[in-house]
Amino acid sequence: MTPKSLLRVAASSTGPHRPVSTIHDLTDGRFCRVIADSSVDPAEVKTVLLCSGKVYYDLFQARAERGITDTAIIRMEQIYPLPVAELKAVLAQFPNAEDFAWVQEEPANQGAWSFVALNLLEHLEGVRLRRISRPAAAAPAVGSAKMHDAEQSALIEAALPRL
Repeated sequence: MTPKSLLRVAASSTGPHRPVSTIHDLTDGRFCRVIADSSVDPAEVKTVLLCSGKVYYDLFQARAERGITDTAIIRMEQIYPLPVAELKAVLAQFPNAEDFAWVQEEPANQGAWSFVALNLLEHLEGVRLRRISRPAAAAPAVGSAKMHDAEQSALIEAALPRL
């Protein structure tokens, strides 16, 4: 299952409506609970963004467009049970990282943040994890395309400020 919008994201497909994963990946591969960021130099990374789902592609695109090279984007593809060992191994790849954030498109009082903050932080010694999300809200969507776009832009700007 995927949001329909991902079907239109070039980075998530190899052609019209074709996912990046090949048939071989699906039949002989394995599910990756945590996906590391191999597109950055680990020694240069100062900020690590943790996320799950579609927001990864927005972050990846914004980082490329802004020429940001000191930020890694880690995908947590499994939230429960928490992949603590895998996440620790991936975070260890970035010894110079000083800033850690959970990024989610959902409002602050929705999405995975509450669970991640409550359960993951006790396993990550020395890591202060901050949240980057939309403001808390009663509904998951604002009901206006203009408002959604403004909130999305603010979310990306908070995660990846322009240099």
